[in-house]
Amino acid sequence: MSEIGPGVLEQLRRYDTPTVCNLIELFDVRPRAVGYMDARIRACFPDLPPMVGFAATATFRASGLPRGSDVYSSTEEQVERFEDLSGPPVVIFQDLDDPSVAATFGEVMCTIYRAFGAVGLIASGTGRDLDQIRALDFPVFANGVVCSHGYPQIPEVQVPVRVGGLLVRPDDLLHGDRNGITSIPREIAAELVDIADEFVAAEEIVLDALREGSSSFAGLRQARAESKSRIGELRARVSREST
Repeated sequence: MSEIGPGVLEQLRRYDTPTVCNLIELFDVRPRAVGYMDARIRACFPDLPPMVGFAATATFRASGLPRGSDVYSSTEEQVERFEDLSGPPVVIFQDLDDPSVAATFGEVMCTIYRAFGAVGLIASGTGRDLDQIRALDFPVFANGVVCSHGYPQIPEVQVPVRVGGLLVRPDDLLHGDRNGITSIPREIAAELVDIADEFVAAEEIVLDALREGSSSFAGLRQARAESKSRIGELRARVSREST
């Protein structure tokens, strides 16, 4: 498994998630219509900066009386398993109740996760205590809000889960912001940040041409051609380096 250092993660935090998705496309490692979560998963705090970390996965249900331990003992097991990950955890829950019956997360759980190094949380279900969680500057993503916690249970931890249409395995590298969540193939993460600034500069060629105030169709065509050429050169470079 490819090792990803803290410097790469810090670089990834500099870019929004759509830019990361565009960069992944250059490497042609997966079809363009897969690898990210769909519109059911939304940022609860869109103003927070990008979140980057490794998936600490779990399942959740709240529709019936729990069998055995309560949710907080299961949370402790989750936290203990953080050390199995390659870096900062992103807690990710698949809600087995469909539709969601009760909140998957709230203030106490998010405070626990944050205290033990988690950098965010994603749930296919719902959350609550949003004012209190916002005060923690802790990014959370969900399918909505519900005021009660029902009968919270965490049946399994560190298992593959499906959230927002995306299959997520333990320790997958995730990037998310107000635009959504994508997974990043580990084998290209370091190369991705190496070309990110050049890619952004290539896109800026078109935007700069439109900002000048004297836009013309000829100028736009020229800017788009130059931008496309530079992006094509980046694609060719990463293709050569991967062979």
